[in-house]
Amino acid sequence: MRSIITDRLILRPWQQDDAHFLFDLESRQESVRYLGPYAHTMTDLEEAKESIRRRQSLDHGIYGIWLIASQEGVPLGNLLLKPVRLSQGVSLQAPIEIGWQLHQDAQGCGYATEAAKAVLEDAANRGLRTVIAIVDPNNSPSIHVCERLHMTSRGITQAYYDEDSLLFDKELGIQ
Repeated sequence: MRSIITDRLILRPWQQDDAHFLFDLESRQESVRYLGPYAHTMTDLEEAKESIRRRQSLDHGIYGIWLIASQEGVPLGNLLLKPVRLSQGVSLQAPIEIGWQLHQDAQGCGYATEAAKAVLEDAANRGLRTVIAIVDPNNSPSIHVCERLHMTSRGITQAYYDEDSLLFDKELGIQ
């Protein structure tokens, strides 16, 4: 998977050396509370290593899961662009979802918006035409990121992750 560089960030593939950061990020309830009904807090470093192996296997020409780091290499969070998980009984072609998760020490600095813009630009240049974001209705910071990305709110849906979520979408190449 390719790295993507912005003015302040490097989005790069996850490596096994990142397991301690991932464990620190996902062992905190406040970091996983909005990640859907299948998310849980990690309880040991082996879970983080296995999660990184799964992230590495998702490498695709357009989508993947990147570690968000500062230009100095400090890990800040996670950005994904991947086919969304459909709710049970929903039969549509799974659209591509964008999502982000930042360590609590990195929140409120505009990193999620900057990282998402860069990944969406890269994906549009590679042929992706539409993207969605699935957001917990109580996650106002992520709702604001969707708004800053000029995504359109489509209201509440139950089509993804077997729960009520806010659906946002965006035609790429449109500001």
